[in-house]
Amino acid sequence: MHIIIFVTAANKKEAKIIAESLIREKLAACVNIVAKVDSLFWWKQSIERAAEILLIIKSRRDKFSRIVKLVKKLHSYQVPEIIALPIIAGEKKYLRWIDATVR
Repeated sequence: MHIIIFVTAANKKEAKIIAESLIREKLAACVNIVAKVDSLFWWKQSIERAAEILLIIKSRRDKFSRIVKLVKKLHSYQVPEIIALPIIAGEKKYLRWIDATVR
């Protein structure tokens, strides 16, 4: 199964380190880095605001646990966002490219 994983990072440097590591380790076929995401969230009994960077990671379900381990190793947050959504449909050549790239 193909998946898209969302990870928010504290800054662009951290996002690039995570993205490059995922690509280098062949855990992801592609990582988009989206700058300037304004986030609001509950943390320690209060509403927090943060300017974050969003990583959109294209991979496969069988790599998810390794992706989580790598992201947690490189991430500065105590509880990083690492969530996966299934790709329920996609262009066949693109999905085959993911399969050929992710090892």
